[in-house]
This record gives sequence, C-alpha cells and structure tokens, in this order.
Amino acid sequence: MGTMQAALPIPTSWLHDAIARIEADYQRSADTHLIPLNLPGFARCGIDLYLKDESTHPTGSLKHRLARSLFLYALCNGWIREGATIVEASSGSTAVSEAYFARLLDLPFVAVMPRSTSAEKVAQIEFHGGRCHFVDSAAEVYDAARTIAHDTGGHYMDQFTYAERATDWRGNNNIAQSMFSQMQRERHPVPRWIVVGAGTGGTSATIGRWVRYQSLSTQVCVADPEGSVFSAYHRTGDATLTACGSRIEGIGRPRVEPSFIPSLVDRMEEVDNLASIAAMQLLGQLLGRRVGPSTGTNLVAMLRLACDMRDRGEQGSILSLLCDAGERYLCTYHDAQWVQQQLGDVAPALARLQQLLDRQGQVQRWV
Repeated sequence: MGTMQAALPIPTSWLHDAIARIEADYQRSADTHLIPLNLPGFARCGIDLYLKDESTHPTGSLKHRLARSLFLYALCNGWIREGATIVEASSGSTAVSEAYFARLLDLPFVAVMPRSTSAEKVAQIEFHGGRCHFVDSAAEVYDAARTIAHDTGGHYMDQFTYAERATDWRGNNNIAQSMFSQMQRERHPVPRWIVVGAGTGGTSATIGRWVRYQSLSTQVCVADPEGSVFSAYHRTGDATLTACGSRIEGIGRPRVEPSFIPSLVDRMEEVDNLASIAAMQLLGQLLGRRVGPSTGTNLVAMLRLACDMRDRGEQGSILSLLCDAGERYLCTYHDAQWVQQQLGDVAPALARLQQLLDRQGQVQRWV
C-alpha cells in the first residue's frame, strides 16, 4: 500500500484545484494515432496489423495514461496533500510521466529506479523537476520507495499495486475504448487479438475487462520478455514465484505484481531478448523512425499470432502498442556495441525475422 501522511483533512480548495489542473491538461491533449503496418503478405491473407502510437503523449509513452489515473486515484482517495513528496518505483517511463504531473501540481517527486535505467529517461525525469534515487536491482525498488515516502512524509504511488484499479475500464481515460473507436472503419473493426506487454499488468487488465464488458470476441495476449515471472505465474497460478527479471526495459518483472490479473489474459507469448531487439530494428525500418524495445517484444507476439491465424485460414486484425520512442534508448538498445555486450549477437534473430517476408512480400513461416 502507498505510504502517506497522517489522515488529516485535505483543504477542499487545494484538492479541487489539483484535479482541475489534471483535467485541463487532459482536455488539451489529443488522442494518439493508430498506425497500420504495411505487411502485404499478411494483408493478402486477410490479416491486418496495427500499432497504437503511445509515444505521442506529452511525456512520450503509454505510461502517461497510467500516471494521470494514479494521480486522480490518489487525490480522490485523500492520499496526496499540498506540498507532499510523491515517490514511485519505476524502470523509468512511469516516473517520467509522474514527474510531469507532480510538477503540474507543484509537488516534489522522487523516482526509485535500477541503476541500469537509460540515461535518456533519467534526463527526462530531471527535466520535469524530479529527483532520481538508484538501487542495484529491480527487486530493491519497492522497499526503497516506501522508505523514502515514510522519511519525507510523502506518498508512495505504488503503480504495481494500483495500476489495475486506478483506470476506469468502463470508459474514462481508457485506452481500450480509444482503440476500438479508431478501428471502426477498418476492414476488421473488432480485433481478433490485442497484444500488450506487462510491467504492472494494468493495461492488460483494463483491456481484458473492457472487451468482456462490451461482450466482444477479442482476446488478449501478453508478450512477456525473457526473464519475466508473468508467464510462469499464468501457467501455474503460483503468486510466490520469482524470476531473474527482464532485460527489456519497461516490461516484465522479477516478482508477481498485484495488478497483473491472469484471468484477463487469454494467451502468453514468451519472447527472448534478441528477438525483441531484432523486431525493434525491423519495425524501425518499416516505420522510418526508432521505437523502444518493448514495442519489439509486442511485434514478435503479433507476428506469431498472425502466422497461426494464416495457418488456420483465419482472417482478422491484430492490434498492439507502440509503447515509446527509440530516442529514449540511443545509448542502450539502439547502440550496436551495447547490445552485443549486454545481450549478444542480434544478427541471427534479425535474419530469421527478415525471412518472414521475401522480396515479393510473401509471408513465410515464423521461426
């Protein structure tokens, strides 16, 4: 649970002003774009692939939605007071977005992150007025964040607990509603699959609940990176499991997080690190701009699903997320030497992925 100040009445004028600032910021923001992927071989089979580009939010990632929801949830629960320090445990992107909203409310912000977090994300947090506190491993972020919140008399946002409940899955600030609205005039307007990664699990929970609430046939697939515990948890139901942790920044966790709801996930796809990087690179070539590594993880799962659909003679659409831009990872995942040293040789994985399309755009078997 988040750490907060003693339960004292919060001045109504400050609370109303804080909520009004966040709502005004939302009103100024446009929705994010839906991008069709140009994959002729799949298209000829009646299978269309799309990415919703969450990198266009003011703070550059999908986590902008989550941060807004977490702030509104905490404010309406009476957990945030004027001047209180906001603390979050994060691999970077959520912290960037929360720093933005903390500055909007004139609140101090501390991000607790692994030392391996990209320098670009650290710079963005500091740009928005936040302070970074580093720990040696992802497993240490929780206790460190609680301690800082306690020592400052502030509030620990705890995205890993509250992500699945802070967002109203029936409508308000709901990515699922936006996705389906934007798909209305496409060839297959109701997606066969929606693919997301899981860091907190909040996005898969929101989408899974919304498609059930709307009585839709869409299924949810979570693309889980190598080293994450979520796939094993989905198979076994054992919430005590742990893992070494993901090397794909932003998704995958070393422990089972409260916001990951396995009953809302229809299929898990485990993706090794080099396949994620290869798909990230290939997608950059298709789009003409860099994307982040978790988007590569999503693309691998999308292509596997598309090949399975093709082999069964099924038609339909597959929708996923472009989570953030590659400019956040210029010194890491987009640096060939860093990838070689940290993850290995990406060339074989990239060659296998490129074989998916021959020169005529004919779909070949995914390996």
